[in-house]
Amino acid sequence: MIRHAAWFGLLLCLGILANPAPALAAPSSGLPGDSVYQLDLPLLDQDGKAMAFASLRGRPRLITMFYSSCPYMCPLIIDTARMTERELDEAQRVKLAVLMVSFDTERDDPAALKALAEKRKIDTGRWTLARTDAGNVRKLAAILGIQYRQLDDGDFNHTSVLILLDAEGRVAARSEVMGKTDPAFVDAVRRVLADGATH
Repeated sequence: MIRHAAWFGLLLCLGILANPAPALAAPSSGLPGDSVYQLDLPLLDQDGKAMAFASLRGRPRLITMFYSSCPYMCPLIIDTARMTERELDEAQRVKLAVLMVSFDTERDDPAALKALAEKRKIDTGRWTLARTDAGNVRKLAAILGIQYRQLDDGDFNHTSVLILLDAEGRVAARSEVMGKTDPAFVDAVRRVLADGATH
């Protein structure tokens, strides 16, 4: 957590989050300094609903980045998130949300995201598939430590990772274990959910 806070500050100093419009939430928002929700990030979900990234504050959340036409790793990311959820009891599971933000700003419009949600039978009551513009994709990837590169055929090489945010948007854990559960990551999810229940 401390390393993440220092890295977040470094990103700000380097101007990675620079934007002609204010890039960070107003101080009056009361967000912790190391919250990823400090990023002024507009999102559009699979139903075409616009939302601010910071509006997701208040609930522990798994976050990752993907694209809907990804043939291999992105389906595995979805499967791994579901495996993680299955390690939780029902009371824990309903408290955990999932956000997947697309790299593909050209093809992943709300209709494409909704089609994927329907194909994979994703519970959009707790899971959100979202898009933003290319500049904000870069900012979000930078703040989450996700590397990606678009290929000539329009596909993407990218880090496959699940990141756990606490209710305030602080990074609590991350896992690049795909295709099976990561016991240490599941334990971190349980701790964050339990901590949230005591506040």
